[in-house]
Amino acid sequence: MSVSGAKRNLIFWLLAGAAAIALAWQFDGKVDAALDVASRPFLQKVAWWCSQAGEGWAVALWGILSAVIFLLVKRPEIAAKVFFVAFTSEIAGLISTIFRVLIGRTRPNAHVPQGIYGVWYNGHCIIGKYEFSSFPSGHSAVAAGLAAAAWLFNPVWGAVATVYAVAVMWSRIAQQCHHLSDVTASIVLSVPIAVWMNRKFARTNANFFQKLSQKMAAKKTASDKM
Repeated sequence: MSVSGAKRNLIFWLLAGAAAIALAWQFDGKVDAALDVASRPFLQKVAWWCSQAGEGWAVALWGILSAVIFLLVKRPEIAAKVFFVAFTSEIAGLISTIFRVLIGRTRPNAHVPQGIYGVWYNGHCIIGKYEFSSFPSGHSAVAAGLAAAAWLFNPVWGAVATVYAVAVMWSRIAQQCHHLSDVTASIVLSVPIAVWMNRKFARTNANFFQKLSQKMAAKKTASDKM
């Protein structure tokens, strides 16, 4: 795809995404209430586990360990793809976190009036404060980034990752940590990040793992000859 075509697609995606966020915003209250699991202990536990699966450290650990395992079994191409998917997920989560600490939107369970406050509230800096870190959702960005990156390599991977992403997104709303529009914004943000990472980083990443595998094989051969 040409550069101009990629730019047109990005602009279209962002405009459509902005419309989707605006629409989701109108239904935040109803969806937040409908998915609330505060009175359902079993679903609370399910939501907690799904939310933990969306933690950045969990995805990073999975990506590193999986990449190492595939390297050891001499499958550098799969190791590279797994690492790329995990790394893209982390980048999406990081960028989402930067946005949400600067935007300062209140979470559904915040004990202050709902709103967007930026970096100041009531005369105090609120950067990094939990109650003001709702938009967009960091967990959802991690999950959406992983799913989008997985789709770029393999539809089966993508389908499985999408189920995981939906579970994480549901859990964040169910636990009253985020609004529907926060989750929607994470999707809008993460997809172009995955596409950009694929264009700028995927080939370098694949070459790195291929060379690393060759070095490991050469080292083992030299060790066997001793």
